[in-house]
This record gives sequence, structure tokens and C-alpha cells, in this order.
Amino acid sequence: MAVYTEVPDSEVQEFLTHYNIGEVTALKGIAEGVENTNFFLSTTEGQYILTLYEKRVNADDLPFFLGLMDHLSQKGLSCPQVISDKKGQQLGRLCDRPAAITGFLQGMWPRRIKPVHCKELGRAMAQLHQAAADFTLERPNSLSLEGWGPILEACREKGNSVQDGLIESLDHELSFLQENWPGTLPTGVIHADLFQDNVFFLDEKLSGLIDFYFACNDILTYDLAICLNAWCFEEDNSFNVTKARLMLKAYQGIRPLSEAELEALPVLARGAALRFLLTRLFDWINHPEGAFVKPKDPLEYVRKLKFHQSVKSVRDYGL
Repeated sequence: MAVYTEVPDSEVQEFLTHYNIGEVTALKGIAEGVENTNFFLSTTEGQYILTLYEKRVNADDLPFFLGLMDHLSQKGLSCPQVISDKKGQQLGRLCDRPAAITGFLQGMWPRRIKPVHCKELGRAMAQLHQAAADFTLERPNSLSLEGWGPILEACREKGNSVQDGLIESLDHELSFLQENWPGTLPTGVIHADLFQDNVFFLDEKLSGLIDFYFACNDILTYDLAICLNAWCFEEDNSFNVTKARLMLKAYQGIRPLSEAELEALPVLARGAALRFLLTRLFDWINHPEGAFVKPKDPLEYVRKLKFHQSVKSVRDYGL
């Protein structure tokens, strides 16, 4: 989440006349994230999130994202409920951008990740995968294996200014993944961005999953690989095997993993590390002037990638 577009009071007031959620009483920008412009929206009827979809989001994908959140909500998963306007439309237009309003979820994302958070997340992730199994819309993952090469090329000219030799090492890693990426594992809808600021807790109990704007169809275990990177490393870059074990076992308590899925996990974790390294590197190099958002350090994922390159088997993740 982030703020790239400022919204005048008069325009948000007019926008809300198309909804049955009262009149605006407060609008506050949310700084976290990198993709869309987001606000906490308070009205005389309640609290909501207002999202403006920026240029990096393909408008053709919005029915998938919004439909998925509705589908998961109806299945009992705690995620944002999309608010339709008076005509039953989920998507409107504000400040010349597609815009939507979703319900506000109670809870806070954990600033300090504890093992119990990882256990809760593993269970919720498996529930998400099961709940989305009969969702009929599909969206390919543009940020999976086939999408990494073009991002690397876009970073080639300036990438070594971030770290000497970085581009050459990423070339080598991409070649390895292209040769070893699994092609026959179970697939379905994944969140693909379950970082800690997208997972809410109340009293160490998971209370909601948010920000489904990278959701797509891909290898289910790839979602786990993303979360191993996002949740199981400490500030000193050491890997916390206890957190990983709790996450994986909690997931398997809902959706057991096959031997093939377990064997592929180290390669998938390397791919997940490369994916976020590349997109962070691109954002670091191409940070827009004046944006109310701070780009994330790509070198964090260089260090994580090195760990996964040293992994011999899934046992190194605690199983």
C-alpha cells in the first residue's frame, strides 16, 4: 500500500454519493507498500479502505481481484469485503483512476514476528488455498519464472550500482531456476504477497488477510516459499527453523503436502527470493520523485537468496 495520488476533499465527497455508506468524516493516507494508493476512510456509517489503482495494476485484472475477495469472504475467510455502489458495481473511478472501497478489518500486523504468528499464517494460507479451489476466474502470475527475465533486463544498466557484480549473479541464478523450476506440482489461486503488513492479528490470533492485488494462479507451494522468505528470517539474516517448522506443519494440518511438493520447496524458495529481489531492485532504481513511499532494500533478498542456495533438502526448513 502507498500514496501516489492525492485526493481532494471535494472529489472523495462526490465519489461517496454513489455509495450507501454515509458521508466522509476523515481520509488518511497509508504509506506502506508499493503498488496502489490507499486511504483509511471514515464515514458517518463506519470505517473502510479506499483504494486507487495506479498504472502498475492492469485494470483488466481488477474483476479477478475483487471477485476473489468476495468469494473468499463468502467462504468464511477473513479478508476485505468489497463494497458495491448503489448500482451494484464494485469498481468506480476517482481522480481519473479505477477505485474501490472495501471493509475495514480489525487487527494489527506484527512488527515483531513470533513463532505463533508463523503457525497462524500457515493454517490461514492452507484455508485460503482450499477456499479458492472453486473460484472460476483465472489470472496467470506475471511475476513468476517467465516474468523475471524482463525485469532483470530492465535493471541491467544500473543494477551493479546497487552492489558490485549483482547483475552477473542474478543472471546465474535465473539460469539455474529456468533449468530446475518444477512443472507438475498442484496449482491454484495463491495470494503471492503474504508479507507481515498484509496479515492482521488480535491477541496473537490471525484476524485477517489483506492486499490481494498480486493474487494469481500458480504453484500452491510457491505461496509457502514466499512466506518462508518473508516470515522466517531474523534481523541478523539468520533463518529461524522453528518459525519455518511451525508454518509448514500448520499448513499441512489443513492441506498435506506431497513428497514432490516438499522436494521442490528449496527451489521454489530460491525463486521467491529472486522475484522480490528483482522487483525491489527495479523500484530502487526507478523510485518516482515525490512519491509518499520508501522503496524497500533489494539487498535484503540477496542475503536470503544465499541462504536458500545453501539448502540441501526440505529438512533445512524444519521438516
